[in-house]
Amino acid sequence: MPRRPWRAGPRAPTIERMTDVRPVALVTGANKGLGRETVRRLAGSGWLVLLAARDRERGTQAAATLADEGLDVEFVELDVTSDESAEAAVRAVAERVDHLDALVNNAGVAGPMLDPADVEAAALRRLYEVNVFGQVRVTRAFLPLLRKSERPRIVMVSSALASLEHASDPARPEYGFLSLDYASSKAALNMIVSQYARALPGFKVNAADPGNPATDMNRHTGVHTVAEGVEAIIRLATLDDDGPTGGFFDRNGPVPW
Repeated sequence: MPRRPWRAGPRAPTIERMTDVRPVALVTGANKGLGRETVRRLAGSGWLVLLAARDRERGTQAAATLADEGLDVEFVELDVTSDESAEAAVRAVAERVDHLDALVNNAGVAGPMLDPADVEAAALRRLYEVNVFGQVRVTRAFLPLLRKSERPRIVMVSSALASLEHASDPARPEYGFLSLDYASSKAALNMIVSQYARALPGFKVNAADPGNPATDMNRHTGVHTVAEGVEAIIRLATLDDDGPTGGFFDRNGPVPW
């Protein structure tokens, strides 16, 4: 579909929550790394942010640490691989707020560094359970709350490794990086973004490429900071009404499919 202009809103939307006027976001996989920094940035802009994580102890500690900084952050237990956990998380969120303005599907895992010829279907399935099925599971579960927002936004955290154009260009670093499981899972996620964007009128649904930030996933070998990595995520979560949908973006603008 034609690309729409890349721009983020000058301020977050204001939706009434009881006597409050702050927008509400939920970020998955948010006890560390990109997820935690996304929570910090949104909460620092005046959002109420629900920090979702599978590990209760780590998630609670992360939320408490951010709350001690004066940020409005609350923990929600959520294992993206479990239908029961997703349903319980929706119930927990619905007890606190009556809508959700932004869902950031950040939770993701990487597989072992194997030659594509050595990747077994079982290994692929384990990784897809988080990176693909988990995103669909969580999105579907939270759609009722998102539909109650006047400006619902969904951000899927993808990767430049998902770009078929980059992968076929010998001049690009993605060309030399072989990762059958991880790269294909993110490419599948990009198509999921395209499907949701066309099926959900009134929503803004986009994929964010965080670049190569130094996180636990790459053993802190990345070339970007976590702060740089979340820039596209934050922009897509706070888009104006005339912002793009169904696109793939990094912090500099559109990324080719």
